[in-house]
Amino acid sequence: MLDKDLLLKVLKKTFSSGDEYAEIFVEHKKPIFIHLEDRKIEKVITGVDYGLGIRLIYNGRSAYAYSNDLSEESLLRAASEVSRAAPGKATDSVTDLRIKTPSVSFSIKLLPENIPVEKKISLVRKADSVARGYDHRIRQVSVIYNDFIQNVQIATTDGTIAEDERVHTLTVIQVIAADDGIIQTGYESTGGFIGFELFDETDIEELSLKAAKRAVMMLTARRAPGGRMPVVISSEAGGTMIHEAIGHGLEADFAQQGLSVYSKKIGQQVASPLITVIDDSTIQKKRGSFRFDDEGTPSQQSVLVERGILKSYIYDKLTALKDGVKSTGNGRRQSYQHRPIPRMTNTFIAPGEMPPEEIINSVEYGLLVKKMGGGQVNTITGDFVFEVQEGYLINKGRIEEPVRGATLAGNGPEVLKSIDMVGSDLGFSIGTCGKDSQGVPISDAMPTVRIPEMVVGGEV
Repeated sequence: MLDKDLLLKVLKKTFSSGDEYAEIFVEHKKPIFIHLEDRKIEKVITGVDYGLGIRLIYNGRSAYAYSNDLSEESLLRAASEVSRAAPGKATDSVTDLRIKTPSVSFSIKLLPENIPVEKKISLVRKADSVARGYDHRIRQVSVIYNDFIQNVQIATTDGTIAEDERVHTLTVIQVIAADDGIIQTGYESTGGFIGFELFDETDIEELSLKAAKRAVMMLTARRAPGGRMPVVISSEAGGTMIHEAIGHGLEADFAQQGLSVYSKKIGQQVASPLITVIDDSTIQKKRGSFRFDDEGTPSQQSVLVERGILKSYIYDKLTALKDGVKSTGNGRRQSYQHRPIPRMTNTFIAPGEMPPEEIINSVEYGLLVKKMGGGQVNTITGDFVFEVQEGYLINKGRIEEPVRGATLAGNGPEVLKSIDMVGSDLGFSIGTCGKDSQGVPISDAMPTVRIPEMVVGGEV
């Protein structure tokens, strides 16, 4: 991390007169990536990425420069270039920098960098072996292990320095089964803001077996029936739907540009009164958590939708300045090479009071979704389509045979308004969310919910 005096000098060089804001983002990241495929270790990638980004906000716009040359001469030259974007005379309004105290702490028991790489390779080999041993119809297994330690330092013209050490550990298992011309995939992942103790809490063999069982089970599943029907989305499916159906639409940059179906709807009903949507970067061990966001704003919990009423968008510094509000601590970037933008962290629908089994029992005939696949959403209209990786028919309140090939199609606001049952459970899923050509780690979650009617794509 950089010396405080140098940070102050670079900030002063960057900052121009007026109601503007400048920041310096310093990053030191040490990752390891291991990929096993077809029983072979295809990749082992490690190294160090170290650099700095400088940003100036002026008149609702921003200028950005970055470099991995952290010499004083190079940084002052970059700061000078950024400062040219805004008119005005340089100011000495920033006279000192103080270290911010985080409002939340995260403890790591086993730093991944202290674990031999051989042990990590052994872990992915074990996952591969268990999956392949489950059934002769398993054709391919892919296992990814990834960990990193990211140290960041953010100095701002608010006169503060925020520092954070983020430790992430992750594994992803994909199993492909094939038989008689039918190919099915099972996918499982686990990880978060956690050290290697992740594998004390999650059995890698059980995770791999779960993926294998799903792939094989779906080989003999009947084609999903198509049409309009009630759909129960289990908490086991994670929060993919909430992430896509409403999460992206609440990011303030989309809302301000009129690119969201939720634009100009603060204070309006956008979901069922049973629905409260929260974004919370303070949750222990979750993949979207941190002490400070990438602009130095403390992590926090933000209620976005409360009992169906839209309360807030997801803000970073730039969008917050435009709306005359405070940042919600959602300014995030992939690395020092990227400018921060509003992004989700850990986003979820708050649990309700109904036991999940009662929700299933209430359905005469419909679809139970236990695992979501990929999906896409049009943030302007709210229309979405999702694949169902694991689904079951519900008949007279009972879970019956598995079905394959189902898709869910609908409109985010309409679906959220129609939800009439919300379970007392909550299940998280993890991912890397892509936007504006940069990805950040996130998690999302939902309780079990009932949607009285959805379009299910399948066999007619």
